[in-house]
Amino acid sequence: MKTVSTKNNLQVLYEDNHIIVVNKRVGDIVQGDKTGDKPLSEVVKEYIKDKYQKPGEVFLGVVHRLDRPTTGIVLFARTSKALERMNEMFKNRDTQKTYWAVVKNRPAKDADTLVHFLKRNEKSNTSKAFAKEVPDSKKASLDYKVIKELNNYYALEINLHTGRHHQIRSQLSAIGSPIKGDLKYGFDRSNPDGGIHLHARKLSFLHPVKKEPIEIVAPVPDDVIWKAVV
Repeated sequence: MKTVSTKNNLQVLYEDNHIIVVNKRVGDIVQGDKTGDKPLSEVVKEYIKDKYQKPGEVFLGVVHRLDRPTTGIVLFARTSKALERMNEMFKNRDTQKTYWAVVKNRPAKDADTLVHFLKRNEKSNTSKAFAKEVPDSKKASLDYKVIKELNNYYALEINLHTGRHHQIRSQLSAIGSPIKGDLKYGFDRSNPDGGIHLHARKLSFLHPVKKEPIEIVAPVPDDVIWKAVV
């Protein structure tokens, strides 16, 4: 899976002198890792350097991450002040994040709050959801509701209360509704592009400097199933 975005095809959803928000594609990796693939943070730096003719190093702070097979909203800070304030907001859950997911098996309830205890396995890079607390587990909570019934699938809207490793993927799998394409969490086959049908759809927050409310919505990927959800 290769980084798909470049400085010329970057999908910028919002930008000013303090922050920049992009629509991540399947395959983009937000920060550098052991694969050595070019991360989205570097692509955004190249875009800023090119667009604003900036000499020297471009400052860009990574505020949060999305898994590589996931799509949607990623916010970066363009100044250290914005980075510090956005980090604080994400840490204190002062942002509202809404995700869309496509699953094959309809959940038992059309809407529910899921609470699990997630235990991370570093070796397999997965998190297992338990109904009760186990050693080294962290409490995870989210709300979901079914927003559309498709031919063979169901689209869910999810609001996170906590931000755990692979939280949505793990919790939906635990209720028997793994996300389309997510082999790691029990879906039976992969998607052609290697991605999964999980999309960071909406982000609401107070601007770190201007203090005005901002709501950003990320268009869904150009894919038959996603297009049927909208």
